[in-house]
Amino acid sequence: MKKLLLLSFISLTLIGGGWGYIDTTSNWVIEPQFDFAAGFSERLAATRIEYEYGYISKTGKIVVKPKFNDAMSFSEGLAAVQEGLKDGYINKKGKWVIEPQFDEAGDFSEGLASVKTGKKYRFIDKSGKWVRTPQFDYAGNFREGLASVMKYDKYGYIDTTGKWIIEPQFDSAAAFSEGLARVKSKNKYGYIDNTGKWVIEPQYTDAGDFREGLARVKLSIWKGGKFVYIDKTGKRIIKTRFRDAGDFSEGLAKVKGSIWKRGRYGYIDKKGKWIIKPRFDNAWDFSEGVARVKRDYKYGYIYKTGLWVCKPKFLKAGDFSEGLAAVEIPY
Repeated sequence: MKKLLLLSFISLTLIGGGWGYIDTTSNWVIEPQFDFAAGFSERLAATRIEYEYGYISKTGKIVVKPKFNDAMSFSEGLAAVQEGLKDGYINKKGKWVIEPQFDEAGDFSEGLASVKTGKKYRFIDKSGKWVRTPQFDYAGNFREGLASVMKYDKYGYIDTTGKWIIEPQFDSAAAFSEGLARVKSKNKYGYIDNTGKWVIEPQYTDAGDFREGLARVKLSIWKGGKFVYIDKTGKRIIKTRFRDAGDFSEGLAKVKGSIWKRGRYGYIDKKGKWIIKPRFDNAWDFSEGVARVKRDYKYGYIYKTGLWVCKPKFLKAGDFSEGLAAVEIPY
């Protein structure tokens, strides 16, 4: 009976709308039939039907039947899912590898995942074995061999053995990216190397991670409080000041123009030249040659030339991943 009800529900949503997947030519690959759909990762995507999450293949075939309260994307062969009130990890066949026992469970990265039990975080390996580390007030994912962790209200970095490499001393600390990490000290952001040495002294009111050799940073209020771009020496490469700015991806970055440009988003190259003029209410990073944009409360996609892949018509939309993007149309 349950199977018949599920099939009936799917047939209704196919007609009425919901979440499905399109390709980079804006053609439907998986027709709308889900109440929610995440991006593909390792050839599987988490989807929700009514109140239960499962996983589908890129053909739309159900690989792991919907039965979880929540589900994350696959990472390094495992996915964190929630059963009842506890999180655990399954493999791509839907079998438990690490039984549900955690209050929170993060993605696996560099062989380890941060998990929370009670009020503390620790790390486990893919067998579920605890890594010999202290308990932390917060723990992020490993990147470039180090993970940002918080202890006694200060952030530092440990290696995969649990050894402190950079003692806790920062107000906040992001994951390493391209050899540098963005950290906050005394209400200002700067960048350190993997030994904890300052490479760019804390001086910015806001900052992003380094992507493709550049990072967006926000100057202090007295200098206009707007974003510019710097290189890894701290040299200002793009001097034009933007009201908002994103990270570089595939050679372009989304930025928000000045008031005379009606405060809309467009895209610049690494020289600061407008490649796509500001004309969007919001915009996201390019992924697989295509970027998600928003205009007049609807989502669409553009190519790097600024030409439309698909004009805005979706209620919600995700970025392209492994050739497909999850989008929602009205019921």
